[in-house]
Amino acid sequence: MLEIKNISKRFENFNINNLSFNVNKGDYFVILGVSGAGKSLLLEIIAGLITPDYGKIMLEQKDITNEKIQKREIGLVFQDYAVFPHFSVFDNIAYSLRSQKHTANFIHKKVKKLASEMNISSLLSRKPDSLSGGEQQRVALARTLALNPKILLLDEPLASLDVQLRDELRGLLRKLNRNGQTVIHVTHQYEEAISLANKIAVLHHGSIIQEGEPRDVFLHPKTKFVANFTGVKNFFKVKIKPKNKKKCKEMVVNDNISIFVLSDEIEGEGTILIRSEDIIISEHQLVSTALNNFHGTIEAINPTTIGIELSVNIGILLSIKISRDSFEKLNLIENKKVWISFKASAVKFLKN
Repeated sequence: MLEIKNISKRFENFNINNLSFNVNKGDYFVILGVSGAGKSLLLEIIAGLITPDYGKIMLEQKDITNEKIQKREIGLVFQDYAVFPHFSVFDNIAYSLRSQKHTANFIHKKVKKLASEMNISSLLSRKPDSLSGGEQQRVALARTLALNPKILLLDEPLASLDVQLRDELRGLLRKLNRNGQTVIHVTHQYEEAISLANKIAVLHHGSIIQEGEPRDVFLHPKTKFVANFTGVKNFFKVKIKPKNKKKCKEMVVNDNISIFVLSDEIEGEGTILIRSEDIIISEHQLVSTALNNFHGTIEAINPTTIGIELSVNIGILLSIKISRDSFEKLNLIENKKVWISFKASAVKFLKN
């Protein structure tokens, strides 16, 4: 659907270097990178705000490299929302529709529909300065979606939101994608990539250094930078065990491994993340307050610059990081049976 072919752009102190990648219809494509990697610049090139020095941008086999912004069928939502402060929410959403000379009746129906989908129907008469960051983000999304873009570009859409608003907007973006919207989303947060993307590209100093499905990129980093930047290997799709009203929820991986998680969610599905450093390994089962205790087998041992990384099979494969002193004291070897434990509070849950 979208082909980025050998795109380069030279600035005084920064270059985008010969970038190439494809985004298929229906993809949720996350570009992951640290600040200054060139993520926002790349979105602006795709949107048509900046012209590349070399290369081509092809949308459905049509060359749009030099096409005007208005004719690209690509929508960009900026990190700072960029809603018009002097317009009401209704007029913000209607802006691009009016510029295309649609009838008042068409505009009214379209705005109402988008407002309902974004859950902002009650805000249509209000001005942006009276809205929360999450509400402004939804207004910006609705305004961009009004023109039915073939590709939606999102520049750090969750960066300035608190945890609850972030979860709500993540769910909304996932729903948009499920309904067929192709999305390119740039971020420096690996949680967003894990919970949203079906494809990831890691951008570093203006170059893509790894690309693939999330599990491939996170579990099999090709460079030391990707390994250090992504840093998380323990993430699993889960279902919340129903009829559990306690604060500590039982969540099930692969229909057979139960993990206890501190969460307010009472039903549904999501992804859990467990930091390798938060898992304790021992030769015998420990007496502790940790609710998650498993007997497993060491499958792999890998030295790192700061210690040892173990892969332990408990029915799912967990990555565990320990010091060299602990490794030697426990006399750990491959195929050895061990106990691992971690607290419910050490598990992070991302709702679908």
